[in-house]
Amino acid sequence: MRTVVLTKGVPDFREGQVSFDEDGHLERGKTPTVMNPNDKQALRAALQTRVRHGGTVSLMSMGPPGYKEVLEEGMRDVYADDLYLFSDREMGAADTWATAMTIATGIEHLGEEPDLIVAGFKTADGETGHTGPQTNWCFDINENLADRPLITHVIAMDVDEEAGTVRAKRLVEGDVSEIETVEADLPAFVVTDGEFEPSYRTASQRLTYKDLREETQARADDLDLEEDVTVWNHEDLNLDPDFIGLDGSPTIVSGVDPIPKAPSEREAQVVEPGDEEGMNDVLEAVTPYAGGD
Repeated sequence: MRTVVLTKGVPDFREGQVSFDEDGHLERGKTPTVMNPNDKQALRAALQTRVRHGGTVSLMSMGPPGYKEVLEEGMRDVYADDLYLFSDREMGAADTWATAMTIATGIEHLGEEPDLIVAGFKTADGETGHTGPQTNWCFDINENLADRPLITHVIAMDVDEEAGTVRAKRLVEGDVSEIETVEADLPAFVVTDGEFEPSYRTASQRLTYKDLREETQARADDLDLEEDVTVWNHEDLNLDPDFIGLDGSPTIVSGVDPIPKAPSEREAQVVEPGDEEGMNDVLEAVTPYAGGD
């Protein structure tokens, strides 16, 4: 099994340091970045497939050089065998369409067509949910890649290698009260929902999961971001600059209103661990909540 997972770096809104240029475009190189939270469900789905069926998991992203750290996060926190970053100035300020074109071309550039491509539902900085489905649509116009079915809002899935199918449970229109089960042929494109939960049914699978987690942690500790992340620019991918990045983006941002960081309205009392009286006060204050009062 060859599985490819798509991920993206998003602003770390906790830092309150999101930077925009004069045209309203996010300056990603000047903004603290973390992995998009929904992409971790996609990686967990890929890891589940890796545990049950073997093979490899490739993690891909498009963005500035700093996104190497996002890929490292994906390797360390979840799982990945190899890491790919599509990055240069020509790709900058891309909307979802130009991003999808670039990613689809990058997947083609792998040389080995993946059995499964997995993407997260949506990003914390865009909320469109477009990039996964648009990337899959790009395969329909690419003669070097097979057309593949698209399954969205996936909360559980299983691959049958012998039958060459993937069977998935998905939310209907995002409604957690209504679930349908669908089956599609491989190769396939899966978009996981935020409710996705991996499952490891046997002792053997749980042991394999444990071993892979330990292995990837060790590799992440030794990871050299300059040597171990494959970086491709638009020339490597033979992409026309007119069709990627800002020039290839039909979306026009009319304006951006930054959200100011709200001032704290609560006072905080600092209690040191060695302050016995203060710790007793803390215990007295939280005990009613622990009891459900």
